[in-house]
Amino acid sequence: MDQFIVSALKNRPKSFEEVIGQDSITHTLKNSLKTNQLPQALLFSGPRGVGKTSCARILAKKINNLESKNSEDFSFNIFELDAASNNSVEDIRKLNEQVRIPPQIGKYKVYIIDEAHMLSNSAFNAFLKTLEEPPKHIIFILATTEKNKIIPTILSRCQIYDFKRISVIEIQSYLKKIAIESKCKFEENALFLIAQKADGSLRDALSIYDRMVSFTKADLNEKSVADNLNLLDNETYCRLGKIIFNNNIPELIKSYDLLIKRGIENIQFIKGLGDFFRNLILAKDPKTLELLEVGKELKSEYIQITEKLLHTKLLEAIELINKSEINFKNVKNRRVHVELILMQLASIHFGREKKNSLTVEPYKSSSSHNEIKKLPPEDDLKKNDYNDFPKSFVENVKDESSIKNAMKIDSPEKKKEKIHSNNLIKDQIHTKVSSYSLSSVELKKKTVTQSIKKKENKNILPEARFEFKDLESTLREYIEQLKKRGKQNIISILNMNPVKLDDKNDVIFTVANEMNRLEINIEKEKLLPFLHKKLDNYKIKIKVNVDEVAKDEIIFSPKEKYEHLLKINPSLEILRKTFDLEY
Repeated sequence: MDQFIVSALKNRPKSFEEVIGQDSITHTLKNSLKTNQLPQALLFSGPRGVGKTSCARILAKKINNLESKNSEDFSFNIFELDAASNNSVEDIRKLNEQVRIPPQIGKYKVYIIDEAHMLSNSAFNAFLKTLEEPPKHIIFILATTEKNKIIPTILSRCQIYDFKRISVIEIQSYLKKIAIESKCKFEENALFLIAQKADGSLRDALSIYDRMVSFTKADLNEKSVADNLNLLDNETYCRLGKIIFNNNIPELIKSYDLLIKRGIENIQFIKGLGDFFRNLILAKDPKTLELLEVGKELKSEYIQITEKLLHTKLLEAIELINKSEINFKNVKNRRVHVELILMQLASIHFGREKKNSLTVEPYKSSSSHNEIKKLPPEDDLKKNDYNDFPKSFVENVKDESSIKNAMKIDSPEKKKEKIHSNNLIKDQIHTKVSSYSLSSVELKKKTVTQSIKKKENKNILPEARFEFKDLESTLREYIEQLKKRGKQNIISILNMNPVKLDDKNDVIFTVANEMNRLEINIEKEKLLPFLHKKLDNYKIKIKVNVDEVAKDEIIFSPKEKYEHLLKINPSLEILRKTFDLEY
Protein backbone atom coordinates (compact mmCIF):
# COMPACT_ATOMS: atom_id res chain seq x y z
CA MET A 1 0.00 0.00 0.00
CA ASP A 2 1.44 3.33 -1.07
CA GLN A 3 1.89 5.97 1.57
CA PHE A 4 -0.70 8.74 1.42
CA ILE A 5 0.63 12.26 0.82
CA VAL A 6 -1.62 15.17 1.69
CA SER A 7 -2.60 17.44 -1.21
CA ALA A 8 -0.94 20.49 0.34
CA LEU A 9 2.48 18.79 0.11
CA LYS A 10 1.82 16.82 -3.06
CA ASN A 11 0.75 19.90 -5.00
CA ARG A 12 3.24 22.40 -3.55
CA PRO A 13 4.40 24.64 -6.44
CA LYS A 14 7.90 24.05 -7.79
CA SER A 15 8.06 27.09 -10.07
CA PHE A 16 6.64 30.59 -10.16
CA GLU A 17 4.20 29.54 -12.90
CA GLU A 18 2.53 27.07 -10.51
CA VAL A 19 1.92 29.67 -7.77
CA ILE A 20 -1.79 30.52 -7.55
CA GLY A 21 -3.18 34.02 -7.04
CA GLN A 22 0.11 35.95 -6.65
CA ASP A 23 0.82 36.94 -10.24
CA SER A 24 2.12 40.44 -9.48
CA ILE A 25 4.67 39.16 -6.94
CA THR A 26 5.93 36.26 -9.05
CA HIS A 27 6.22 38.56 -12.10
CA THR A 28 8.29 41.06 -10.06
CA LEU A 29 10.59 38.36 -8.71
CA LYS A 30 11.19 36.88 -12.18
CA ASN A 31 12.08 40.32 -13.56
CA SER A 32 14.45 40.94 -10.63
CA LEU A 33 16.25 37.69 -11.41
CA LYS A 34 16.52 38.49 -15.12
CA THR A 35 17.89 41.99 -14.56
CA ASN A 36 20.09 40.93 -11.62
CA GLN A 37 18.46 43.53 -9.33
CA LEU A 38 17.62 41.27 -6.43
CA PRO A 39 18.07 42.86 -2.96
CA GLN A 40 19.97 41.12 -0.19
CA ALA A 41 17.02 41.21 2.25
CA LEU A 42 13.39 40.44 1.31
CA LEU A 43 10.30 40.20 3.49
CA PHE A 44 7.30 38.10 2.40
CA SER A 45 4.20 38.97 4.46
CA GLY A 46 0.60 37.89 4.13
CA PRO A 47 -2.10 35.49 5.42
CA ARG A 48 -1.45 31.82 6.04
CA GLY A 49 -1.37 29.34 3.18
CA VAL A 50 -1.00 31.82 0.29
CA GLY A 51 2.50 30.76 -0.92
CA LYS A 52 5.06 32.79 1.04
CA THR A 53 7.40 29.91 1.96
CA SER A 54 6.89 28.26 -1.44
CA CYS A 55 7.91 31.46 -3.27
CA ALA A 56 10.93 31.82 -0.94
CA ARG A 57 12.13 28.28 -1.78
CA ILE A 58 11.56 28.74 -5.51
CA LEU A 59 13.46 32.04 -5.43
CA ALA A 60 16.32 30.49 -3.44
CA LYS A 61 16.75 27.73 -6.05
CA LYS A 62 16.56 30.15 -9.00
CA ILE A 63 19.28 32.47 -7.63
CA ASN A 64 22.22 30.02 -8.00
CA ASN A 65 20.87 28.30 -11.11
CA LEU A 66 21.10 31.58 -13.03
CA GLU A 67 24.86 31.74 -12.43
CA SER A 68 25.51 28.14 -13.50
CA LYS A 69 25.01 26.90 -17.03
CA ASN A 70 24.91 23.26 -15.95
CA SER A 71 22.14 21.59 -13.98
CA GLU A 72 23.92 21.40 -10.64
CA ASP A 73 21.98 21.06 -7.42
CA PHE A 74 22.54 24.08 -5.15
CA SER A 75 20.04 23.04 -2.50
CA PHE A 76 22.83 22.77 0.08
CA ASN A 77 23.32 26.54 -0.30
CA ILE A 78 19.77 27.09 1.07
CA PHE A 79 19.29 27.27 4.83
CA GLU A 80 15.85 27.38 6.45
CA LEU A 81 15.49 28.71 9.98
CA ASP A 82 12.29 28.46 11.98
CA ALA A 83 12.16 31.63 14.08
CA ALA A 84 9.43 30.16 16.28
CA SER A 85 11.90 27.67 17.81
CA ASN A 86 15.14 29.65 17.21
CA ASN A 87 14.20 33.06 18.52
CA SER A 88 16.90 33.73 21.12
CA VAL A 89 19.94 36.00 20.90
CA GLU A 90 22.30 32.98 20.89
CA ASP A 91 20.60 31.56 17.78
CA ILE A 92 21.01 34.86 15.94
CA ARG A 93 24.68 35.10 17.01
CA LYS A 94 25.33 31.65 15.55
CA LEU A 95 23.61 32.80 12.37
CA ASN A 96 25.81 35.91 12.22
CA GLU A 97 28.93 33.72 12.47
CA GLN A 98 27.73 31.33 9.76
CA VAL A 99 26.99 34.02 7.19
CA ARG A 100 30.62 35.09 7.14
CA ILE A 101 31.65 31.82 5.47
CA PRO A 102 31.23 32.03 1.65
CA PRO A 103 29.65 29.14 -0.32
CA GLN A 104 31.90 26.37 -1.66
CA ILE A 105 29.90 25.98 -4.88
CA GLY A 106 27.74 28.67 -6.40
CA LYS A 107 27.65 32.38 -5.78
CA TYR A 108 25.03 32.87 -3.03
CA LYS A 109 23.98 31.39 0.28
CA VAL A 110 20.26 31.94 0.91
CA TYR A 111 18.79 32.04 4.42
CA ILE A 112 15.00 31.63 4.70
CA ILE A 113 13.75 32.73 8.14
CA ASP A 114 10.17 31.54 8.52
CA GLU A 115 7.75 33.07 11.06
CA ALA A 116 10.15 36.00 11.50
CA HIS A 117 7.76 37.87 13.80
CA MET A 118 8.47 35.27 16.53
CA LEU A 119 12.01 36.62 17.10
CA SER A 120 12.44 38.47 20.38
CA ASN A 121 13.36 42.16 20.47
CA SER A 122 16.89 41.34 21.62
CA ALA A 123 17.25 38.85 18.76
CA PHE A 124 16.02 41.49 16.29
CA ASN A 125 18.59 43.96 17.62
CA ALA A 126 21.36 41.37 17.31
CA PHE A 127 20.29 40.75 13.72
CA LEU A 128 20.18 44.43 12.71
CA LYS A 129 23.83 44.96 11.81
CA THR A 130 24.08 41.80 9.72
CA LEU A 131 20.84 42.66 7.91
CA GLU A 132 21.98 46.21 7.21
CA GLU A 133 25.41 45.30 5.84
CA PRO A 134 25.30 41.60 4.87
CA PRO A 135 28.21 39.95 3.04
CA LYS A 136 27.95 40.02 -0.75
CA HIS A 137 27.35 36.26 -0.92
CA ILE A 138 24.29 36.30 1.46
CA ILE A 139 20.59 36.81 0.70
CA PHE A 140 18.00 36.82 3.49
CA ILE A 141 14.34 35.97 2.86
CA LEU A 142 12.04 36.59 5.84
CA ALA A 143 8.49 35.23 5.86
CA THR A 144 5.80 36.28 8.32
CA THR A 145 2.05 36.34 8.79
CA GLU A 146 2.15 39.32 11.19
CA LYS A 147 4.22 42.14 9.73
CA ASN A 148 3.03 44.53 12.44
CA LYS A 149 5.04 42.59 15.07
CA ILE A 150 8.36 43.16 13.29
CA ILE A 151 10.22 46.23 14.52
CA PRO A 152 10.42 49.17 12.06
CA THR A 153 14.23 49.08 11.90
CA ILE A 154 14.05 45.59 10.38
CA LEU A 155 11.28 46.57 7.96
CA SER A 156 13.28 49.53 6.69
CA ARG A 157 16.14 47.21 5.71
CA CYS A 158 13.99 44.79 3.69
CA GLN A 159 12.23 44.90 0.34
CA ILE A 160 8.65 44.03 1.32
CA TYR A 161 6.28 41.86 -0.74
CA ASP A 162 2.67 41.73 0.49
CA PHE A 163 0.91 38.49 -0.44
CA LYS A 164 -2.89 38.68 -0.78
CA ARG A 165 -5.68 36.26 -0.03
CA ILE A 166 -6.55 33.95 -2.91
CA SER A 167 -9.99 34.50 -4.38
CA VAL A 168 -12.75 31.89 -4.14
CA ILE A 169 -12.87 31.46 -7.93
CA GLU A 170 -9.11 30.76 -8.14
CA ILE A 171 -9.25 28.22 -5.31
CA GLN A 172 -12.31 26.57 -6.85
CA SER A 173 -10.66 26.24 -10.27
CA TYR A 174 -7.48 24.82 -8.67
CA LEU A 175 -9.49 22.26 -6.69
CA LYS A 176 -11.32 21.35 -9.88
CA LYS A 177 -8.00 20.71 -11.62
CA ILE A 178 -6.81 18.48 -8.76
CA ALA A 179 -10.13 16.58 -8.69
CA ILE A 180 -9.92 15.89 -12.41
CA GLU A 181 -6.32 14.68 -12.11
CA SER A 182 -7.21 12.36 -9.22
CA LYS A 183 -10.36 11.15 -11.05
CA CYS A 184 -12.66 12.24 -8.23
CA LYS A 185 -16.36 12.90 -8.85
CA PHE A 186 -17.45 16.39 -7.80
CA GLU A 187 -20.07 19.11 -8.08
CA GLU A 188 -18.88 22.66 -8.72
CA ASN A 189 -21.01 24.02 -5.90
CA ALA A 190 -19.33 21.58 -3.49
CA LEU A 191 -15.92 22.90 -4.51
CA PHE A 192 -17.26 26.42 -4.09
CA LEU A 193 -18.25 25.68 -0.48
CA ILE A 194 -14.77 24.31 0.23
CA ALA A 195 -13.15 27.40 -1.30
CA GLN A 196 -15.48 29.66 0.68
CA LYS A 197 -14.68 27.87 3.93
CA ALA A 198 -10.91 28.19 3.28
CA ASP A 199 -11.15 32.02 3.60
CA GLY A 200 -8.45 32.79 1.03
CA SER A 201 -5.96 30.13 2.14
CA LEU A 202 -5.09 27.53 -0.52
CA ARG A 203 -3.41 25.24 2.03
CA ASP A 204 -6.58 25.21 4.16
CA ALA A 205 -8.65 24.52 1.04
CA LEU A 206 -6.48 21.50 0.16
CA SER A 207 -6.74 20.17 3.73
CA ILE A 208 -10.54 20.50 3.66
CA TYR A 209 -10.59 18.88 0.20
CA ASP A 210 -8.72 15.82 1.52
CA ARG A 211 -11.13 15.53 4.42
CA MET A 212 -14.20 15.81 2.17
CA VAL A 213 -12.83 13.21 -0.26
CA SER A 214 -12.49 10.77 2.61
CA PHE A 215 -15.94 11.63 3.96
CA THR A 216 -17.80 11.32 0.63
CA LYS A 217 -15.70 8.40 -0.71
CA ALA A 218 -14.40 10.49 -3.63
CA ASP A 219 -17.90 11.70 -4.58
CA LEU A 220 -18.05 15.40 -3.66
CA ASN A 221 -21.65 16.64 -3.69
CA GLU A 222 -22.94 19.93 -2.35
CA LYS A 223 -25.28 18.55 0.32
CA SER A 224 -22.70 16.23 1.91
CA VAL A 225 -20.03 18.92 1.97
CA ALA A 226 -22.44 21.48 3.45
CA ASP A 227 -23.54 19.06 6.17
CA ASN A 228 -19.98 18.11 7.09
CA LEU A 229 -18.68 21.70 7.15
CA ASN A 230 -21.78 22.90 9.01
CA LEU A 231 -22.54 25.38 6.22
CA LEU A 232 -25.68 26.27 4.33
CA ASP A 233 -25.53 25.50 0.66
CA ASN A 234 -26.78 27.93 -1.97
CA GLU A 235 -29.83 25.80 -2.63
CA THR A 236 -30.98 26.35 0.98
CA TYR A 237 -30.55 30.12 0.69
CA CYS A 238 -32.41 30.15 -2.63
CA ARG A 239 -35.28 28.22 -1.05
CA LEU A 240 -35.38 30.61 1.91
CA GLY A 241 -35.25 33.55 -0.50
CA LYS A 242 -38.33 32.33 -2.36
CA ILE A 243 -40.21 32.04 0.95
CA ILE A 244 -39.16 35.60 1.85
CA PHE A 245 -40.24 36.98 -1.53
CA ASN A 246 -43.65 35.30 -1.12
CA ASN A 247 -44.03 37.02 2.30
CA ASN A 248 -44.73 33.67 3.96
CA ILE A 249 -43.66 34.38 7.55
CA PRO A 250 -44.91 31.13 9.20
CA GLU A 251 -43.12 28.91 6.66
CA LEU A 252 -39.98 31.02 7.04
CA ILE A 253 -39.91 30.61 10.83
CA LYS A 254 -40.42 26.83 10.48
CA SER A 255 -37.54 26.59 7.99
CA TYR A 256 -35.26 28.54 10.30
CA ASP A 257 -36.17 26.22 13.19
CA LEU A 258 -35.00 23.23 11.14
CA LEU A 259 -31.68 24.97 10.49
CA ILE A 260 -31.22 25.63 14.21
CA LYS A 261 -31.75 21.92 14.90
CA ARG A 262 -29.02 21.15 12.37
CA GLY A 263 -26.62 23.21 14.51
CA ILE A 264 -26.22 26.22 12.21
CA GLU A 265 -24.74 29.22 14.03
CA ASN A 266 -26.85 32.37 14.07
CA ILE A 267 -24.10 34.78 13.05
CA GLN A 268 -23.01 32.46 10.24
CA PHE A 269 -26.60 32.34 9.01
CA ILE A 270 -26.88 36.16 8.98
CA LYS A 271 -23.62 36.50 7.04
CA GLY A 272 -24.78 33.91 4.51
CA LEU A 273 -28.10 35.72 4.14
CA GLY A 274 -26.26 38.96 3.44
CA ASP A 275 -24.11 37.21 0.80
CA PHE A 276 -27.27 35.81 -0.80
CA PHE A 277 -28.89 39.24 -1.22
CA ARG A 278 -25.58 40.69 -2.42
CA ASN A 279 -25.41 38.00 -5.10
CA LEU A 280 -28.96 38.89 -6.16
CA ILE A 281 -27.98 42.53 -6.65
CA LEU A 282 -24.90 41.54 -8.63
CA ALA A 283 -27.03 39.22 -10.80
CA LYS A 284 -29.50 42.06 -11.42
CA ASP A 285 -27.12 43.90 -13.75
CA PRO A 286 -25.12 42.18 -16.53
CA LYS A 287 -22.18 44.50 -15.80
CA THR A 288 -21.79 43.16 -12.25
CA LEU A 289 -22.62 39.55 -13.09
CA GLU A 290 -18.93 38.72 -13.49
CA LEU A 291 -18.32 39.60 -9.83
CA LEU A 292 -20.36 36.60 -8.72
CA GLU A 293 -17.99 33.98 -7.28
CA VAL A 294 -20.27 31.04 -8.10
CA GLY A 295 -20.62 28.42 -10.79
CA LYS A 296 -22.51 28.87 -14.08
CA GLU A 297 -25.56 26.91 -12.92
CA LEU A 298 -25.91 29.02 -9.80
CA LYS A 299 -25.46 32.23 -11.80
CA SER A 300 -28.39 31.36 -14.04
CA GLU A 301 -30.50 30.54 -10.98
CA TYR A 302 -29.70 33.92 -9.40
CA ILE A 303 -30.62 35.68 -12.64
CA GLN A 304 -33.94 33.84 -12.75
CA ILE A 305 -34.76 34.75 -9.12
CA THR A 306 -33.85 38.42 -9.43
CA GLU A 307 -35.84 39.16 -12.61
CA LYS A 308 -39.04 40.19 -10.78
CA LEU A 309 -37.35 41.85 -7.80
CA LEU A 310 -36.92 45.59 -7.37
CA HIS A 311 -33.37 46.86 -6.94
CA THR A 312 -34.37 49.34 -4.19
CA LYS A 313 -36.03 46.61 -2.15
CA LEU A 314 -32.95 44.40 -2.35
CA LEU A 315 -30.86 47.31 -1.05
CA GLU A 316 -33.35 47.78 1.78
CA ALA A 317 -32.98 44.11 2.70
CA ILE A 318 -29.16 44.30 2.71
CA GLU A 319 -29.27 47.40 4.91
CA LEU A 320 -31.55 45.59 7.35
CA ILE A 321 -29.24 42.54 7.49
CA ASN A 322 -26.19 44.75 7.93
CA LYS A 323 -27.71 46.57 10.92
CA SER A 324 -28.75 43.29 12.50
CA GLU A 325 -25.20 41.92 12.15
CA ILE A 326 -23.80 45.04 13.84
CA ASN A 327 -26.25 44.74 16.76
CA PHE A 328 -25.87 40.95 17.08
CA LYS A 329 -23.21 41.06 19.82
CA ASN A 330 -25.37 43.25 22.06
CA VAL A 331 -28.42 40.97 21.90
CA LYS A 332 -29.07 38.39 24.62
CA ASN A 333 -31.85 36.37 22.95
CA ARG A 334 -30.14 35.84 19.61
CA ARG A 335 -32.67 33.43 18.17
CA VAL A 336 -35.48 35.96 18.58
CA HIS A 337 -33.18 38.58 17.04
CA VAL A 338 -32.67 36.48 13.90
CA GLU A 339 -36.37 35.55 13.69
CA LEU A 340 -37.26 39.24 13.87
CA ILE A 341 -34.91 39.94 10.96
CA LEU A 342 -36.54 37.20 8.91
CA MET A 343 -40.03 38.53 9.65
CA GLN A 344 -38.96 42.04 8.66
CA LEU A 345 -37.47 40.73 5.42
CA ALA A 346 -40.67 38.81 4.67
CA SER A 347 -42.65 42.03 5.23
CA ILE A 348 -40.87 43.84 2.38
CA HIS A 349 -42.76 43.88 -0.94
CA PHE A 350 -39.90 42.99 -3.25
CA GLY A 351 -42.00 42.72 -6.39
CA ARG A 352 -43.98 45.95 -6.23
CA GLU A 353 -44.00 49.37 -4.66
CA LYS A 354 -46.19 49.95 -1.65
CA LYS A 355 -49.51 51.50 -2.53
CA ASN A 356 -50.17 55.02 -1.27
CA SER A 357 -52.96 54.89 1.29
CA LEU A 358 -53.94 58.50 0.48
CA THR A 359 -54.98 57.96 -3.14
CA VAL A 360 -58.43 59.28 -4.01
CA GLU A 361 -60.72 56.94 -5.89
CA PRO A 362 -62.40 58.49 -8.93
CA TYR A 363 -65.99 59.47 -8.21
CA LYS A 364 -68.70 57.78 -10.20
CA SER A 365 -71.80 59.94 -10.60
CA SER A 366 -75.17 58.21 -10.14
CA SER A 367 -77.08 60.79 -12.16
CA SER A 368 -77.02 61.38 -15.86
CA HIS A 369 -76.10 65.09 -15.63
CA ASN A 370 -72.92 66.50 -14.05
CA GLU A 371 -73.68 67.85 -10.58
CA ILE A 372 -71.34 70.18 -8.68
CA LYS A 373 -69.95 68.43 -5.64
CA LYS A 374 -67.91 69.68 -2.65
CA LEU A 375 -64.45 68.55 -1.58
CA PRO A 376 -62.46 69.34 1.60
CA PRO A 377 -59.36 71.52 1.20
CA GLU A 378 -56.01 69.92 0.43
CA ASP A 379 -54.67 70.45 3.97
CA ASP A 380 -57.55 68.38 5.33
CA LEU A 381 -57.08 65.74 2.64
CA LYS A 382 -53.60 65.06 3.94
CA LYS A 383 -54.82 64.60 7.50
CA ASN A 384 -57.92 62.47 6.90
CA ASP A 385 -58.35 58.94 5.67
CA TYR A 386 -60.77 58.82 2.73
CA ASN A 387 -62.04 55.42 3.72
CA ASP A 388 -63.72 57.05 6.75
CA PHE A 389 -65.94 59.25 4.55
CA PRO A 390 -69.19 57.68 3.32
CA LYS A 391 -70.46 58.10 -0.20
CA SER A 392 -73.30 60.30 1.13
CA PHE A 393 -70.66 62.90 1.92
CA VAL A 394 -70.53 63.86 -1.77
CA GLU A 395 -73.84 65.57 -2.33
CA ASN A 396 -75.21 68.82 -3.62
CA VAL A 397 -73.86 71.98 -1.98
CA LYS A 398 -77.34 73.38 -1.44
CA ASP A 399 -78.21 70.42 0.80
CA GLU A 400 -76.92 71.71 4.15
CA SER A 401 -78.05 68.63 6.06
CA SER A 402 -75.48 66.49 4.20
CA ILE A 403 -72.73 68.77 5.47
CA LYS A 404 -73.96 68.36 9.06
CA ASN A 405 -74.11 64.60 8.70
CA ALA A 406 -70.56 64.49 7.36
CA MET A 407 -69.35 66.65 10.21
CA LYS A 408 -70.85 64.24 12.76
CA ILE A 409 -68.80 61.38 11.34
CA ASP A 410 -65.56 63.10 12.32
CA SER A 411 -63.99 62.38 15.68
CA PRO A 412 -63.76 65.13 18.34
CA GLU A 413 -60.01 65.39 17.70
CA LYS A 414 -60.73 66.75 14.21
CA LYS A 415 -63.04 69.54 15.40
CA LYS A 416 -60.73 72.31 14.22
CA GLU A 417 -60.36 70.68 10.81
CA LYS A 418 -64.16 70.47 10.42
CA ILE A 419 -64.66 74.17 11.12
CA HIS A 420 -61.95 75.05 8.61
CA SER A 421 -63.47 72.72 6.04
CA ASN A 422 -67.01 74.11 6.58
CA ASN A 423 -65.84 77.70 6.13
CA LEU A 424 -64.12 76.86 2.91
CA ILE A 425 -67.21 75.08 1.61
CA LYS A 426 -69.25 78.21 2.15
CA ASP A 427 -66.70 80.37 0.35
CA GLN A 428 -66.10 78.12 -2.64
CA ILE A 429 -67.77 75.26 -4.44
CA HIS A 430 -65.60 72.28 -5.30
CA THR A 431 -66.09 68.96 -6.99
CA LYS A 432 -64.82 65.62 -5.70
CA VAL A 433 -62.63 64.49 -8.56
CA SER A 434 -59.96 61.93 -9.27
CA SER A 435 -56.46 62.70 -8.06
CA TYR A 436 -55.23 62.13 -11.61
CA SER A 437 -57.66 64.53 -13.34
CA LEU A 438 -57.08 68.12 -14.48
CA SER A 439 -59.64 69.35 -11.97
CA SER A 440 -57.59 67.99 -9.08
CA VAL A 441 -54.50 69.80 -10.39
CA GLU A 442 -56.41 73.11 -10.52
CA LEU A 443 -57.79 72.49 -7.02
CA LYS A 444 -54.31 71.85 -5.65
CA LYS A 445 -52.99 75.05 -7.25
CA LYS A 446 -55.79 77.09 -5.64
CA THR A 447 -55.23 75.62 -2.20
CA VAL A 448 -51.45 76.16 -2.47
CA THR A 449 -51.91 79.84 -3.40
CA GLN A 450 -54.38 80.26 -0.53
CA SER A 451 -51.94 78.73 1.96
CA ILE A 452 -49.13 80.99 0.68
CA LYS A 453 -51.32 84.08 1.18
CA LYS A 454 -52.16 82.94 4.72
CA LYS A 455 -48.49 82.46 5.52
CA GLU A 456 -47.68 85.92 4.16
CA ASN A 457 -50.40 87.43 6.35
CA LYS A 458 -49.07 85.59 9.37
CA ASN A 459 -45.62 87.07 8.84
CA ILE A 460 -47.09 90.57 9.44
CA LEU A 461 -47.27 90.47 13.26
CA PRO A 462 -49.31 93.08 15.19
CA GLU A 463 -47.55 95.71 17.27
CA ALA A 464 -50.23 97.40 19.35
CA ARG A 465 -49.39 100.13 21.82
CA PHE A 466 -49.84 99.54 25.55
CA GLU A 467 -49.04 101.24 28.84
CA PHE A 468 -47.36 100.12 32.04
CA LYS A 469 -50.69 99.58 33.79
CA ASP A 470 -51.70 97.16 31.00
CA LEU A 471 -48.48 95.24 31.59
CA GLU A 472 -49.13 95.07 35.35
CA SER A 473 -52.67 93.73 34.89
CA THR A 474 -51.42 91.14 32.38
CA LEU A 475 -48.71 89.99 34.80
CA ARG A 476 -51.28 89.68 37.59
CA GLU A 477 -53.45 87.55 35.31
CA TYR A 478 -50.44 85.34 34.51
CA ILE A 479 -49.64 85.00 38.22
CA GLU A 480 -53.23 83.88 38.88
CA GLN A 481 -52.74 81.09 36.33
CA LEU A 482 -49.49 80.10 38.08
CA LYS A 483 -51.38 79.86 41.39
CA LYS A 484 -53.76 77.33 39.88
CA ARG A 485 -50.78 75.22 38.83
CA GLY A 486 -49.10 75.54 42.25
CA LYS A 487 -45.96 77.34 40.98
CA GLN A 488 -45.26 79.11 44.28
CA ASN A 489 -41.54 79.57 43.68
CA ILE A 490 -41.82 81.57 40.45
CA ILE A 491 -44.84 83.48 41.85
CA SER A 492 -42.78 84.76 44.77
CA ILE A 493 -39.90 85.70 42.43
CA LEU A 494 -42.23 87.68 40.12
CA ASN A 495 -43.90 89.44 43.07
CA MET A 496 -40.72 90.40 44.95
CA ASN A 497 -38.73 91.69 41.95
CA PRO A 498 -39.66 95.05 40.38
CA VAL A 499 -40.58 95.28 36.70
CA LYS A 500 -40.07 98.21 34.34
CA LEU A 501 -41.01 99.11 30.78
CA ASP A 502 -38.51 100.94 28.58
CA ASP A 503 -39.05 103.05 25.45
CA LYS A 504 -38.82 100.02 23.14
CA ASN A 505 -41.64 98.21 24.98
CA ASP A 506 -39.14 95.79 26.48
CA VAL A 507 -40.12 94.31 29.85
CA ILE A 508 -37.19 94.54 32.29
CA PHE A 509 -37.02 92.53 35.52
CA THR A 510 -34.45 93.56 38.15
CA VAL A 511 -33.58 90.62 40.44
CA ALA A 512 -31.34 90.28 43.49
CA ASN A 513 -29.23 87.26 42.44
CA GLU A 514 -28.34 84.87 39.64
CA MET A 515 -30.72 82.20 40.90
CA ASN A 516 -33.74 84.48 40.42
CA ARG A 517 -32.46 85.49 36.99
CA LEU A 518 -32.20 81.85 35.96
CA GLU A 519 -35.74 81.06 37.17
CA ILE A 520 -37.25 84.00 35.23
CA ASN A 521 -35.31 83.08 32.10
CA ILE A 522 -36.74 79.55 32.29
CA GLU A 523 -40.29 80.86 32.79
CA LYS A 524 -39.77 83.39 29.98
CA GLU A 525 -40.49 80.68 27.39
CA LYS A 526 -44.13 80.61 28.62
CA LEU A 527 -44.51 84.21 29.81
CA LEU A 528 -43.43 85.88 26.57
CA PRO A 529 -46.10 84.24 24.31
CA PHE A 530 -48.70 85.11 26.97
CA LEU A 531 -47.71 88.80 26.86
CA HIS A 532 -47.66 88.80 23.05
CA LYS A 533 -51.19 87.48 22.88
CA LYS A 534 -52.75 89.52 25.70
CA LEU A 535 -51.16 92.83 24.78
CA ASP A 536 -51.42 92.18 21.03
CA ASN A 537 -47.81 93.14 20.53
CA TYR A 538 -45.37 90.56 19.16
CA LYS A 539 -42.31 92.80 19.41
CA ILE A 540 -42.15 92.58 23.20
CA LYS A 541 -38.90 91.26 24.68
CA ILE A 542 -38.08 90.27 28.25
CA LYS A 543 -34.76 91.24 29.83
CA VAL A 544 -33.54 90.19 33.27
CA ASN A 545 -30.89 92.27 35.11
CA VAL A 546 -29.17 91.51 38.41
CA ASP A 547 -29.02 94.34 40.97
CA GLU A 548 -25.34 94.45 42.02
CA VAL A 549 -26.06 96.44 45.23
CA ALA A 550 -28.66 93.98 46.40
CA LYS A 551 -26.37 91.15 45.40
CA ASP A 552 -23.65 92.40 47.77
CA GLU A 553 -26.09 92.72 50.66
CA ILE A 554 -27.30 89.14 50.49
CA ILE A 555 -26.25 86.95 53.46
CA PHE A 556 -25.34 83.36 52.69
CA SER A 557 -23.18 81.74 55.43
CA PRO A 558 -24.12 81.33 59.16
CA LYS A 559 -21.17 83.54 60.14
CA GLU A 560 -22.42 86.36 57.91
CA LYS A 561 -25.88 86.04 59.42
CA TYR A 562 -24.40 86.22 62.93
CA GLU A 563 -22.33 89.30 62.12
CA HIS A 564 -25.40 90.99 60.68
CA LEU A 565 -27.40 90.30 63.86
CA LEU A 566 -24.45 91.40 65.98
CA LYS A 567 -24.62 94.87 64.44
CA ILE A 568 -28.23 95.08 65.52
CA ASN A 569 -27.69 93.65 69.05
CA PRO A 570 -24.03 93.55 70.34
CA SER A 571 -25.06 91.61 73.46
CA LEU A 572 -25.33 88.46 71.33
CA GLU A 573 -21.56 88.07 71.56
CA ILE A 574 -21.78 87.76 75.41
CA LEU A 575 -24.48 85.11 75.01
CA ARG A 576 -22.38 83.15 72.50
CA LYS A 577 -19.25 83.15 74.71
CA THR A 578 -21.17 82.30 77.89
CA PHE A 579 -22.70 79.15 76.43
CA ASP A 580 -19.81 78.44 74.03
CA LEU A 581 -22.07 78.47 70.98
CA GLU A 582 -21.10 78.15 67.35
CA TYR A 583 -22.13 80.50 64.59
